Amino acid sequence: MGKSNGLILKVFYESIGANKGADAVRCPKDFDVILETGQLTEDLSAECCPMCQGAWIESEDYQKWQRSQVDLSENLDDLPLPSTLEIDYRPSPLDGRAGLCPNCGHYLVRGRINLRSTAFFVERCPVCKGMWCDRGEWAILEQLKLDSLIPLIFTDDWQTHIRAKEGEYREKQATIDKLGHEIAEKIFELANLLEKHPNGDFGVAYLMRRFET
Repeated sequence: MGKSNGLILKVFYESIGANKGADAVRCPKDFDVILETGQLTEDLSAECCPMCQGAWIESEDYQKWQRSQVDLSENLDDLPLPSTLEIDYRPSPLDGRAGLCPNCGHYLVRGRINLRSTAFFVERCPVCKGMWCDRGEWAILEQLKLDSLIPLIFTDDWQTHIRAKEGEYREKQATIDKLGHEIAEKIFELANLLEKHPNGDFGVAYLMRRFET
């Protein structure tokens, strides 16, 4: 979408809000639809769109719920890697449409989540930190154990972590494909042992010498 078209769209949405009342919370993907108060999960309310079935989550509500759900220092390595999971999910047709914050009118930023066979975007306002989930996305976030860690998705640390884990996964899969599962598992076990041993580099050097030609 060009800058001029985006500006026209934003002004149009703002004019709708002005004409129909500023207090109404409107769908980020279709400002002509008023959201209805609902419940995403226990103790977490959301404003839900009766048309597209998306959900808008206010930052204050989410933070309060989040604090009761998770230790924010949780190790990222303990979370499942989304791109390795075969989850039966078809993203909403509106997932690719730009969204506007119903509170302040800013464009929502997008956090990409790769599954094995598809990908989708969770969206967040850069100003008020409210979040938007298109139809079905919240349920997938629950499966991925990311529902209580959504803000992480929008950080550089998270994206770097995911790229590293995906690279490690691809390398392991290539090793299994070339050597077979039994030998590959022994190699992975040995690598872990050497990595933890204070003199593990001697073991690595020995293996390298064995394969020198």
